[in-house]
Amino acid sequence: MNPLIFPKMLTSHGEGWDWLMRIHPSITKIFFAYVVPMSLIPPAMLMYAWRTYTNAPLLEITLNQALVLAVIFYATELVVVPVMGRVVQKIGEIADSYPPYENTFALATVVPTPLWLAPLALFVPSLVFNIVVMLLALAGAAALIYQGVDRVFRLHDEGRSRLLAGTVLAAGLVAWVSMMVLAFVSWGWVLT
Repeated sequence: MNPLIFPKMLTSHGEGWDWLMRIHPSITKIFFAYVVPMSLIPPAMLMYAWRTYTNAPLLEITLNQALVLAVIFYATELVVVPVMGRVVQKIGEIADSYPPYENTFALATVVPTPLWLAPLALFVPSLVFNIVVMLLALAGAAALIYQGVDRVFRLHDEGRSRLLAGTVLAAGLVAWVSMMVLAFVSWGWVLT
């Protein structure tokens, strides 16, 4: 995926999204060329935080425990993206729109980009800064959903488009919260 197009996708129904829908990248290609490397950022930053912030009580774990957490989180990310692609496709039935899985998978691939990049804020040792970055990442993901739903589902009614975007956002938040719960449950499991 062309990284120069990504910022346009945040603010435009057309720019970037039209390109993505037109080129129809294969699911395998976009998964291995985009999802796999981007999903590495959060676990890698977990390892960075474990090594750098030795005073943090939550990070008082061994290297093996940190690696187990990173692997669990990475595997979860890799599973959630294709599942969300299918969920988004099924949500389209609400608005009588039936986009191909390739398009909904592309949407499910692009939307978490800000959330994948947000952990890079851990390079700045400030809890407030990291919270602000995470909130901005969530807002960015919401903007991508709002902009992307219009092109993926090709709806002509703004009301239906907003309804669908809200439903996709809710499903995405459920997936994100589920991943966070899994992370904390894994953390507890690793510590025992």
